[in-house]
Amino acid sequence: MIHTRRSYGGMCVAPHHLAAEAGRDVLKAGGNAVEAMVAAAAAVAVVYPHMNALGGDGFWLIHEPGKLPVAIDACGPAAALATPSFYAGHASIPERGPLAALTMAGTVGGWHEALAVAADWGQALALERLLGDAIQHAEQGVAVTRSQQQLTAKHRERLSQSPGFSETFLSAGEVPMEGSRLRQPRLASTLRRLAAAGLDDFYRGELATSMASDLEALGSPLRVGDFNAYRPQRVTPLEASLDSATLYNLPAPTQGVASLMILALYERLRVAEGESVEHLHGLIEATKRAFLLRDRLVTDPERLPSPLQPLLEEEALQRELAQIDMRRALPWPHQAAPGDTIWMGCVDRQGRAVSFIQSIFWEFGSGVVLPESGVLWQNRGISFSLDADSLRGLGSGRKPFHTLNPALARFHDGRTLVYGTMGGEGQPQTQAAVFSRYAFHGMSLQQAISAPRWLLGRTWGESSTNLKLESRFPEASVAALRAMDHDVEVLPEAFSDSMGHAGGIVHHPEGLIEGAHDPRSDGGAAGC
Repeated sequence: MIHTRRSYGGMCVAPHHLAAEAGRDVLKAGGNAVEAMVAAAAAVAVVYPHMNALGGDGFWLIHEPGKLPVAIDACGPAAALATPSFYAGHASIPERGPLAALTMAGTVGGWHEALAVAADWGQALALERLLGDAIQHAEQGVAVTRSQQQLTAKHRERLSQSPGFSETFLSAGEVPMEGSRLRQPRLASTLRRLAAAGLDDFYRGELATSMASDLEALGSPLRVGDFNAYRPQRVTPLEASLDSATLYNLPAPTQGVASLMILALYERLRVAEGESVEHLHGLIEATKRAFLLRDRLVTDPERLPSPLQPLLEEEALQRELAQIDMRRALPWPHQAAPGDTIWMGCVDRQGRAVSFIQSIFWEFGSGVVLPESGVLWQNRGISFSLDADSLRGLGSGRKPFHTLNPALARFHDGRTLVYGTMGGEGQPQTQAAVFSRYAFHGMSLQQAISAPRWLLGRTWGESSTNLKLESRFPEASVAALRAMDHDVEVLPEAFSDSMGHAGGIVHHPEGLIEGAHDPRSDGGAAGC
């Protein structure tokens, strides 16, 4: 049994224990929650490379007691050359390789902007200190995790065709075994460059020139002008009102509206008993309503058919609520998107909290590792359509649809909860499972994360869109869901990676901090 971790001096939660410890150590050195998160984000990009990298995107929710949360969109847009004509002869954008590396990487810019938000909080730690653990892990090496071994083996044939992948992530041409050492010396040099020259060098310095040159030579549409033009954005978060709390999440191009809607609808169903069939069915049916609206409306923020915040107001919620049948499942042929991501949370001694998510989209992203910098590049742009009439059609400077969405809740009793997960289509569902168990049905935070989970739709490269359950669900619950016309598949695993790697931290008004991590991951909750 894993128990909820508790402390008073601060807490970091991450899907890899070395990232959680990097953040925790920054807190112990006097750093704040944002600085700790930058340290954790840099570290996790080294130690969990199949899930995220410097060549990916990120989103932030930053909470300071007494103030409204600040949201940062660090999503990179499509290259100026990334138009349907650039992909002439292709029915769709290739999923791997240089042509899949078509959007700017925003995550490092997000680190820079988050540190600017925290600049008024007092004396800042040096960037060399924040990136120190990441540099050490890249130089000295880290132990390959089970999930990295498994996903490398699963996708080796396709990924080996991407430039730089085999030299970086295979061992003498073979899949590295769990526990073997992975060194990334080129990435260490890149991190040292950022520590010395500043994070903006990634976009407007020697590092930007190097990466742009490598991408162009490999066949990507990205150019140095795309690097120079990139800026992260502070945006207004979406919010949903519950009886006991206000929930916050990111606006378009993320699916944050779906995460908020699921919980707002579920609360209004007034399900009395947690872990009951009604609990599962209610959340699953709320998910379907939210996903249908999401797929009809969410795209590049400049191209939204209509505003998203009104979907979370009472009149709109009641319309959707009326479509939920608590006795029968809505048929579900929906085609979902896979995705690989990390969520991390941090709370410092002063109660300042961060909910953060960083991603390269699919496992190992495009698979392209740049020759000089050692940076692995995302394939987020493959979510664009080459159909000019599509809601998510490809165009210069457009932002791709994002499954990423970090969550934050402010309870009326003074508690603050940051929570989230990786898992593409599963992110809103796992958020709903964790929050509903903790806030509505009285579970501890660790119990809420460890308890059996479900997934409606695809993830981790699976093509089926049915309802998947971990094997720990009672047989009677499985039978009841099938009787309600759910297309149920019981997975053989008791704790399945398909359900994502969740985490959460609660800050109580009297100063107690509680943290929990997912036993499905290699993570940890590190307090001080």
